[in-house]
Amino acid sequence: MTLSLYTATVPAFRQIVDSLAAFVAKGEAFAETNGIDPATLVNAKLAPDMLGFAYQVKSVTVHSVGAIAGVRAGKFAPDMTPPPTDFAALHALLAETSATLAAIDPAEIDGFVGGDMAFVFREHRMPYFAEDFLLSFSLPNFYFHATTAYDILRWKGVPLGKRDYIGRPRIRV
Repeated sequence: MTLSLYTATVPAFRQIVDSLAAFVAKGEAFAETNGIDPATLVNAKLAPDMLGFAYQVKSVTVHSVGAIAGVRAGKFAPDMTPPPTDFAALHALLAETSATLAAIDPAEIDGFVGGDMAFVFREHRMPYFAEDFLLSFSLPNFYFHATTAYDILRWKGVPLGKRDYIGRPRIRV
């Protein structure tokens, strides 16, 4: 079996986006059950110089559907918009991300191979082949932010485990 660019990216994005949606729901339920102001979790961070939980969730979207949009456009720039401010907005963002990923045509993603694109931030420009951008820049960032979101909730006491993070694996049927 040949591994395609689509197979190496979009199903992984979908798996983790869907698991993230489930553990965001667990975080919200935990806050409600324990009388915690939801903003405490939405804004939580692991270190003072680190961006908060909502930013981490937003970045999962940025490095999945945003990265694909960047490859389509030939350039990717950091998304500087503010992150969602409450659980309802986080749920909506993840639902939209999941639906967008589900609608992607595998042939389109595989057609990106060999295409030029660039990461652009202010005067900084890093040229990539599309597949290298997705696999060596966006995919590691995607997992970093998903893991950080998980870690923040876990650190705040939300009862999460490895199965929550991994979500539903693509098993052979």
